[in-house]
Amino acid sequence: MGALITLLVVLLIIVIVVIASISSLFFVVKQQTVAVVERFGKFSSLANPGFHVKAPWGIDRIAARIQLRMIQSDMVVETKSNDNVFVTMNISTQYRVNEQNIMDAYYKLMHPGEQIKAYIEDALRSAVPKLSLDDLFEKKDEIALEVQKQVAEEMTTYGYIIVKTLITRVEPDAEVKQSMNEINAAQRKQDAAQMLANASKIQVVTAAEAEAEKDRLHGVGLAEQRKAIVDGLAQQIGEMKSTGIGLSEETIMSILLINQYLDTLNQFAGKGNATLFLPAGAEGIEDLRTQLLSALKANKQ
Repeated sequence: MGALITLLVVLLIIVIVVIASISSLFFVVKQQTVAVVERFGKFSSLANPGFHVKAPWGIDRIAARIQLRMIQSDMVVETKSNDNVFVTMNISTQYRVNEQNIMDAYYKLMHPGEQIKAYIEDALRSAVPKLSLDDLFEKKDEIALEVQKQVAEEMTTYGYIIVKTLITRVEPDAEVKQSMNEINAAQRKQDAAQMLANASKIQVVTAAEAEAEKDRLHGVGLAEQRKAIVDGLAQQIGEMKSTGIGLSEETIMSILLINQYLDTLNQFAGKGNATLFLPAGAEGIEDLRTQLLSALKANKQ
């Protein structure tokens, strides 16, 4: 009976050992992952995604599973610009393991993320102090590209590829930021005042040009009107001479001038102007005629 129990115990131990051996004999590697297999603590092989068999009992072991997917690391770096302004910069770096150099990626670096961060901080603290705060805002993409190139050269040795480095935020000191906002607000007010002044100037100049054009057209109209009057008088004189009535040229001119003068006064009164008192008798008309002829003769001289 005792021998039977002993046999059962031995068989149970053998079954446990076999099950344990089988469980440690097979392993699976997921997609976008590579397993580093070591034998007796020394690198043995790389296992690509899929089902694999390894030696049991600790002869072979999975030392690490390396992710081949893109990794993003976010960091905050504080540095100083050329005009002695401290700025805080948010950096995002995307990197991945070089599939052709997985051994270096695993065995040469213990903490690749920390190493990349250190390289980026060093590169930024070398580049940013050469620029003023305004240049830093304008050229942050150029700085990010330069930092990416510099860090990529360093990390290639360790089996990592720097895909992209972005400066997502540049934040100056709070007092400096407030001063910048005040300067921008003052500049915008100055620009607005200048634009209003230019608009007023344009309005004044346009009004002056319109007034000058109005005066010019008014003068042209008066000249045309006077020319038409003169032409009409000349035509009337010619017609009165051709009738053969025997009136002298001076008499004809007197009649036409008096008639034109009275028409002008009629138009003047019709526009609501002040009342004019004119002589009603023949003597008054004769005086008016004499004055008009005297003025006409004086103009001719």
